[in-house]
Amino acid sequence: MQFGRGGHAVAPPDEHAEPARVPTAGRRFTLSVAGRPGRTRASSRGYARPVIPHDPPQADEQETSLRPQSLMLSFLGVHVLNRGVAVFSGSVIDVFARVGVSEEAVRSTLTRMVKRDLLARHRRGRRMYFGLTARSAAVLEDGEHRVWRSGAVNSDWDGTWTMVGFSLPESWRGRRHDLRSRLVWGGFGPLQNGLWVAPGVVDVAALVEDLDLSDYLKVFTAHTAKPTEAEQIAHTAFDVPAIAGRYQAFLRRWDHDHPLADAPDDLARQLLLHTEWLHLVRQDPRLPAEHLPADWPAIRAEQVFHTLAEAYDAPARTIAESVLDTILVDGPGAG
Repeated sequence: MQFGRGGHAVAPPDEHAEPARVPTAGRRFTLSVAGRPGRTRASSRGYARPVIPHDPPQADEQETSLRPQSLMLSFLGVHVLNRGVAVFSGSVIDVFARVGVSEEAVRSTLTRMVKRDLLARHRRGRRMYFGLTARSAAVLEDGEHRVWRSGAVNSDWDGTWTMVGFSLPESWRGRRHDLRSRLVWGGFGPLQNGLWVAPGVVDVAALVEDLDLSDYLKVFTAHTAKPTEAEQIAHTAFDVPAIAGRYQAFLRRWDHDHPLADAPDDLARQLLLHTEWLHLVRQDPRLPAEHLPADWPAIRAEQVFHTLAEAYDAPARTIAESVLDTILVDGPGAG
């Protein structure tokens, strides 16, 4: 996903809206957005929904689900971050119609993101524009770091693991869920009850700083010692076949000539590609390549992503420039 440069792990944005379904594998699929599954009427911008094909689903594959907010963050990362602009809501609706997201869902997502301090409103006359906040700029920069700097393949691991032990009162179910979600976001997996592990050195303090749980955590870095093997840790704490399966599903969708041929244009393809790829790498703990199969699908998937991202970039930007109504603003993510 193409974002502005800089940034490391930050708290993930909340995403509780109903999912917009992204193609899982040559036939048309039905989008399910904002609690209205299966709506296929033409959008007010003239694009029929659904518009994107998908491959026949595999027996062992769950459908990839991308939320409207995930699509919005992709759009903002590519077309707003580091540009010092805010974008008119009507032109965002036009862009999102290309991937089957309704006007209602776009407006609801924009409103929700304002409430969560992920967007700021800027009124000009009768028009409302939306720009980045410090929080959303940090989220987008984290996405840039994961996609363009750390990447999907961990080939330079030094043998270090970060380990987090915790014990929370039984009644704190909500806070326990928040902590586990944050640990997954940070690349951790459960090694055993109350003990989570991630490859490399992770800044856990920054990862959980807003959860107010520091007194309940024990954090340390370590190396394995005999008889424990690093490969054993990787395959115990993480569902390696599931991670591989997600990359294989990505390759089925994208690793062929003219992927998503029924999409209206390269702006739509760019938005879906970048959103799905960031969704993938944010679920990937980046396990050491030396402890994964030689044909690890993330290697090919990352090559495909970079090739397509470059191919879509210029035509998508040309389309965006003709569609987007923007104004100059000061503030986070201005470049």
